[in-house]
Amino acid sequence: MNLLIYAKIFTFSCLVLMKTPDRMTSLEWRASMGLASIFGLRMLGMFIILPVFALYAAQLPGGNDKTLVGIALGAYGLTQAILQIPLGWLSDRVGRKPVIMGGLVIFALGSFVAATATDIGWVILGRIIQGAGAISAAVIALTADLTREQHRTKAMALIGMTIGITFSASMILAPVLYPVIGVPGIFAMTGVLALLAIAVVQWIVPNAALPQDIGPNAPFAVVLRHVELLRLNWGIFVLHAALMAIFVVIPPALVQDGLPQGEHWKLYLPVMLGSFILMVPGVVLSRGKWRKSVFLVSVAVLFLAQPALMAGLGLGSVTGIAVALTIFFVAFNVLEASLPSLVTVVAPPGAKGTATGIYSSIQFFGAFSGASLAGVLSKYWGPDAVPVLCAGLTAIWLMVAWPMQVKKAS
Repeated sequence: MNLLIYAKIFTFSCLVLMKTPDRMTSLEWRASMGLASIFGLRMLGMFIILPVFALYAAQLPGGNDKTLVGIALGAYGLTQAILQIPLGWLSDRVGRKPVIMGGLVIFALGSFVAATATDIGWVILGRIIQGAGAISAAVIALTADLTREQHRTKAMALIGMTIGITFSASMILAPVLYPVIGVPGIFAMTGVLALLAIAVVQWIVPNAALPQDIGPNAPFAVVLRHVELLRLNWGIFVLHAALMAIFVVIPPALVQDGLPQGEHWKLYLPVMLGSFILMVPGVVLSRGKWRKSVFLVSVAVLFLAQPALMAGLGLGSVTGIAVALTIFFVAFNVLEASLPSLVTVVAPPGAKGTATGIYSSIQFFGAFSGASLAGVLSKYWGPDAVPVLCAGLTAIWLMVAWPMQVKKAS
């Protein structure tokens, strides 16, 4: 029933996003939905094992070593971060679809290796192979290729909402699937879904012109030194560092405050639903003269979520934590939709894949860094230190973003 409500809210949000005087074309709609589903699948590979993997790993040879368990979880993100740039660059040369379909094959292979693993080492290998199918940059670049600039933020918003739905659905479905098919079955399921997704790329997602036809290829160094891209790359680093950091301290705090781990989805689901509804005005206004203003306000709201979270943690209040998370995810969802759109707007012609590759790599490095720093801070200074770190990073982001110069969408 809860998932049905979630689907209805998602559909309503999509309709609101699409209902503008200058509507998205059927091709843009088809491209956005198809690519959002592909992006959601990629995140499913990372999210769905989080609630159950530690229980499964303890049954494997070597699975009692928490370091190896952590490596198994993090290996996916590490290879994602390393390969986003070269695969994004490659998509500028050979086209987006070949890179995306090849990445899905690699992801499926890794899923099947992990599904048949007999010890923790083989699981780690499977996760490394899964992450090597690093197609996020190519998916974002293809989304930009297939949508007009004035609708690009809405297309990215669909991707952002899909990520949120994937996260929440993973928290709900994984505990249900675990006793039925186990973690090997979950790995196999994601592998089969990846192979089916190839058909979506081939026959559902429209074709786009080769990036070479759009403009001359920009040198890699030019993209790397681009001032406006640097501002946006710092932003995605902070955004995902903050996301991972708060989830290091929130689950233990919820248990301590009286919400059993098996019932955490009851908090996450309404938080995500509420934040999706509240994000719609921000995404709709992220057009024309309002684009920069909405962006900066969203960064400021992300900053304000941190003292709210600190208060919730300090008071030991589940309700307070839920309110802080709702504030956080309203800003997170708007920024998650806006950042990739802005990257494709300011990137040099012919270098969208390269620019989004750098962007995606920094995103995954941000997630790794945020989780690592949060672990150290919470260990030595307590959980209250984590929102302090996030507030500091966000304050720097606000200062970095303030003078940004971005062409307005028509």
